[in-house]
Amino acid sequence: MPIFKTPFNGYSVRFSPFYESRLAVATAQNFGILGNGRVHVIDLSPNAPIINELIAYDTADGVYDVAWSESHDSVLVAATADGSIKVYDTALPPHSNPLRSLKEHVREVHGLDYNPTRRDSFLSASWDDSVKLWTLDRPASLRTFREHAYCVYSVAWNPKHADVFASASGDCTVRIWDVREPGSTMIIPGHEHEILSCDWNKYDECLIASSSVDKSIKIWDVRNYRVPVSVLNGHGYAVRKIKFSPHRRNLIVSCSYDMTVCLWDFMIEDALVGRYDHHTEFAVGVDLSVLVDGLMASTGWDELVYVWQQGMDPRAA
Repeated sequence: MPIFKTPFNGYSVRFSPFYESRLAVATAQNFGILGNGRVHVIDLSPNAPIINELIAYDTADGVYDVAWSESHDSVLVAATADGSIKVYDTALPPHSNPLRSLKEHVREVHGLDYNPTRRDSFLSASWDDSVKLWTLDRPASLRTFREHAYCVYSVAWNPKHADVFASASGDCTVRIWDVREPGSTMIIPGHEHEILSCDWNKYDECLIASSSVDKSIKIWDVRNYRVPVSVLNGHGYAVRKIKFSPHRRNLIVSCSYDMTVCLWDFMIEDALVGRYDHHTEFAVGVDLSVLVDGLMASTGWDELVYVWQQGMDPRAA
């Protein structure tokens, strides 16, 4: 399966919601501690296991996450270490990019998510303990959500309810928000250590997953969140990112500082159904294609991006 080499350490990878062969990759120099960043837009070759770079955008600071627009097939946003969000349009010449830089966060922007139902807005999660709501037609954020007591690492829109989202924080909580309400509507004290990622199930709008430094993934039903629906143990270190399958209700993928990518069926007893150990450094970015069932991608600090079909060896040519 195709592999792409990046000059910097990989941080995030996202499949395009419009083109089944296109992905965006966020990277940062020196493990994201200090230095430049680069956003890569890459295409899978239709005839060979090759990844071609369509374009790359350099930044003065590391890039921690990327998200594709849900309404414009050539637009993507990037979360950077200087607290800004860069907006790019691949249909425009390089000198016209970035289209704009949205700068309100006072610390690193760590997570982004585009609204999949309303398609006109996106969220940013920052180490300044806040989440912000944005639209591309306005230079300032629409709203700032402040309740978390520590860094917000991840944010995710509910796939069925256009006004509802979740945020995951180093304060060991997941918070559920409705943009029509003044504050969070639910606080899930999910783990005893920092929560690094969260995602909603794509088939049941009441199910949400969280992953933590405690090495576990927990599935919650927001109608009764006192006890998790499932606890997934199997990673050896912090679970950095999780994603529910857009094609199969019970499948969730995770990546970890233990350098592995794992696939889980959270409804069966032996929940771990696949483990991939292709990375040689922290695996920090993972995604599942919305357009192609079973197509997966991951990136890590080994400066590699892998794209493969579920069940196949990511390293196989």
